[in-house]
Amino acid sequence: MDWIYLGKIVNTHGIKGELRILSNFEKKEKVFQPNFPIYIGKEKRKESIATYRTHKNFDMICYENINNINQVIEDKGKNIYIKREDLLLKKDEYLLEDLISFQIIEEEKVLGKVIDIVYNKAGILLMAISLEQKKFYIPKNNAFILKIDFEKKIIKTKNAQGLIL
Repeated sequence: MDWIYLGKIVNTHGIKGELRILSNFEKKEKVFQPNFPIYIGKEKRKESIATYRTHKNFDMICYENINNINQVIEDKGKNIYIKREDLLLKKDEYLLEDLISFQIIEEEKVLGKVIDIVYNKAGILLMAISLEQKKFYIPKNNAFILKIDFEKKIIKTKNAQGLIL
């Protein structure tokens, strides 16, 4: 089973069972839809989304057939997951986490490999580790990334060598 981390339930909202979620997931428009299946906590209890809205920097949802805060209070602090297959990604679509472990190559030289994805206000960064075990960050934009090759699991870059300190 290919589980994907969607976010964390940080609180409830109101008395009708609405949940406040913190999520950096990049394809929210595919997930936060009525009837989309989500899985709660370590036990991966299945629920379906009934309603969705945004409020400040939170994603707000209600589960199907739940209309009382007492039915959801136990989920506060739990992580939410989805199944990769439920996303129905097209052939040319991918998730940023798919890039983890890809080699970074610039002008035929291996700079390192991607170890994590970082979301910040300025944009998305690929956290990488060099062959010398130094961490560096590459902005995920066309100024640095030339090509992503999924078959060879490599990311071809330009100007990224100067990002290694």
